Amino acid sequence: MAKGKGVAPFLGLCVLAGVLVAGVLAPVTIGAGVLSNQVSDSVDAISADLEHADPPLVTTVTDRNGGAIATLYSQYRVPVTAAQISPAMKAAIVDIEDRRFYSEGGVDPQGMLRAAVNDSSGGNLQGASTITQQYVKNYLINVVDRGDKSAQEKDREDSLARKLREAKMAVQLSQSVSKDDVLADYLNVVEYTGTVYGVGAAAQAYFETSADKLTVPQAALLAGMVNNPSVYNPYTHPDNALKRRNAVIDAMVSAKSIPASYGAEAKATPLGVVGTAPQAPSSTCMGVAPDAGFFCQYAVDYLEQAGLTADQIDTGGYVVKTTMDPRVSQVVKDAVDANVPTTQDGVANTFAVVQPGAGGHQVLAMIANRNYGTDASQGETSTNIVANASNKFGAGSSFKIFTTAAAMVAGKAGLNTPLPNPFSDCFMPPNANKYTHCYPVSNDGTSYPNPISVANGLATSPNVAFVGLESQVGMPAVLDMARKLGLRNTMATNDAGSTPITDPSDARSKNPQYDEPQSQYFQNLLSFTLGNSPVSPLEMANVSATLMSGGTWCPPNPILSVTDRNGRPVPVKQQACEQVIPTGVANTLEAGLSQDTTIGTSAAAAHAAGWTRPDIGKTGTTQESESVAFVGGVDNYAVSSMVFADGSHPTEICPGTPVHLGNCGHGAFGGTVAAPPYFHAMSTLLAGVPDTPIPPPDPQYLGGH
Repeated sequence: MAKGKGVAPFLGLCVLAGVLVAGVLAPVTIGAGVLSNQVSDSVDAISADLEHADPPLVTTVTDRNGGAIATLYSQYRVPVTAAQISPAMKAAIVDIEDRRFYSEGGVDPQGMLRAAVNDSSGGNLQGASTITQQYVKNYLINVVDRGDKSAQEKDREDSLARKLREAKMAVQLSQSVSKDDVLADYLNVVEYTGTVYGVGAAAQAYFETSADKLTVPQAALLAGMVNNPSVYNPYTHPDNALKRRNAVIDAMVSAKSIPASYGAEAKATPLGVVGTAPQAPSSTCMGVAPDAGFFCQYAVDYLEQAGLTADQIDTGGYVVKTTMDPRVSQVVKDAVDANVPTTQDGVANTFAVVQPGAGGHQVLAMIANRNYGTDASQGETSTNIVANASNKFGAGSSFKIFTTAAAMVAGKAGLNTPLPNPFSDCFMPPNANKYTHCYPVSNDGTSYPNPISVANGLATSPNVAFVGLESQVGMPAVLDMARKLGLRNTMATNDAGSTPITDPSDARSKNPQYDEPQSQYFQNLLSFTLGNSPVSPLEMANVSATLMSGGTWCPPNPILSVTDRNGRPVPVKQQACEQVIPTGVANTLEAGLSQDTTIGTSAAAAHAAGWTRPDIGKTGTTQESESVAFVGGVDNYAVSSMVFADGSHPTEICPGTPVHLGNCGHGAFGGTVAAPPYFHAMSTLLAGVPDTPIPPPDPQYLGGH
């Protein structure tokens, strides 16, 4: 609209404002100058907000191929242009809300004067708001001040200052924005029920259609709802909604937007909304595909740690392309569910897959038999049991990887080094004194040789040999190696798997189990190498990735790219990769771990699965078989598979079809329960792919005979 056309309405507004100030507010002790200053100051500040504040949009999370896996939002909004809104919808909203919309200059002097005359009698200030004014009000409430309840109350207050402010801003908008665009902007910002905002989202949520295809009855329902979305909610108040919809249709007939005959036909049409509530997609990572929930939440947490706020993620309209490989995720999910069904009482099976590489470790899959959600009866959990240190029982003897790596780096042992390995022994912990008891350890069975080489020990996993090696190397070096190779967050949690408790009002803050991180708690405990402490399944997979990357640790990264609502790239901060052990140590340790599936603790399961590929692996079993693990990798997949008790009454895990809790005498082992999903999934993924050999050991780290 040309600037000249906006002058008359604004002059009319000024005259009306004078009338209102001089007449209506005469008894009130406020001067016209003060009111004018209030209005001008607020308009100047808010006009800038209107110009620069973007409406909240839906963030889409995708897999690495671009397939959508989740939508994240606080306001479900599908923005549309004027050309993408049906003529019926435009007519319905104009005819019921502001019939002079296309001829007025942002305000309606006739309506305001009528309201002013009515208000002068002592009643509440009446609306007389044009669509442009309503747009200003809704934009302030739903966009500019959406996080500030106090400011939203001021946006709604029944005051002359607020109405004058809206009117002045409406005139400014009318001078710079076309009528069609103002109407589209208004229809994009208005609130419907729940988290549904804007006509694009409402068309989808109520009718499973798009804004350009809305029929007269559909458009009339949505146009009627903007007056009061709660009162005219078609799901909770269908009678109110029907009466309001028909009133809109009558208004359309009166305005000659539709013929009377069609109006009667439209009024006879049922409301036609779908379902029993608006069909808006899930606004969080819960409720998404079973193979994507934990991955999605990890990606969101990762972005927040990188500097994006939760509000930015939920309102920014980003496209977050993750590293999730949909084929890997589905294959692994099938393998895990076949091992432990989703609703299996008291047993969780997590499985993480990381792609190694010296330049980065991309997470390909984060799976569990549990699904990410809140319905425990359906086997759902609201804890990210794949990413967090949620396996409170530990990864068993797979922690012997850390002891071995620390010994190699310190020059204390190589693959061929013989280790004392009696059936049982008692070791004095670090910092022992005459009052300290030794730590008794025994092997599970008597078939181990004494001494035993480090390589044979990695394959068959005797406890005595590795606790003795840990004692020789020293706890600080072993604990630091666990952190370096990948247990960054795990080692920062306490021995209960949560953030250390330092609040002095909490009695647990006096207990080292709760108030110290594992990196400190285990300084004097030789049990660490037996893996009886909480651990993150994802971080254990990343340990394998570090070894398979030649000793280079990188954060387990779930993000390929982030772009904003305008398609511009958004940088995501990431920790730099680190060379944490010499490549020779990594290669030699891989060589030592390459016997687990051939002659070691998972060989029987490998044989049963027809597995013959060169790989690395280390099983783990906790003392009461409450947790078992397989950690390893093959080709370009670094993995961890962990099965652990996750119910309120944990007990022994038993092998079987399916895996279950029970009292089976000799419970599950990492090789019998945690390794089979690995063989199942990797056999499928690598079908037809040539073998990838394990790097040869570095002679420097073979040690003596």
